[in-house]
Amino acid sequence: MSETQGEGPAISGRAVESMTGRLLVATPALKDPNFDRTVVLLVAHEANGALGVVLNRATEVAVADVLGEWSDLARHPAVLFEGGPVQPESAICLARMRHPMRRLKGFQPISGAVGTVDLSSDPERMRDSIGGIRVFAGYSGWGSGQLEQEIEDGSWFVLDALPGDAFVDRPDDLWPMVLRRQGGMMAAVAHFPPDVALN
Repeated sequence: MSETQGEGPAISGRAVESMTGRLLVATPALKDPNFDRTVVLLVAHEANGALGVVLNRATEVAVADVLGEWSDLARHPAVLFEGGPVQPESAICLARMRHPMRRLKGFQPISGAVGTVDLSSDPERMRDSIGGIRVFAGYSGWGSGQLEQEIEDGSWFVLDALPGDAFVDRPDDLWPMVLRRQGGMMAAVAHFPPDVALN
């Protein structure tokens, strides 16, 4: 099946639009503790699956302790984040470009000014071009059609990301913040109690 303009990869014989650069916001129906009240930025979404990083799970490990040469570029809080349960020993670095139209070796755009940075690059060479980074240990992954099924089952809201979502100063507040800015019924979900039994 050939792809036409505006269509994404084919999954189960039908074309799907790529969700790369969008947010997956866990719904209260999602019961997996790995993703309870998480906000995931999709770094890649293709026919063979999807990959993202959880934006609101900060650890207490300082970036300076692991990647000292990059620590000056890390946004507050300058700690590692749990990107997801897959390969927690690997690192994915998100960065926000100061001038998104400029090409920079070692930077792979995801959406607008936000992209991934190759951590083997020289941070000094990137200092003037990058407005901040965030480093994630591990990632969240889905096989072909798996994410689409989870969305259909009501586990995720798929929402537009703002350039600053991956770099907020208070990541614990990101889940309700993203929901509230949608307005209407979606904003009401932001007040959903973590444990309905306690309500």
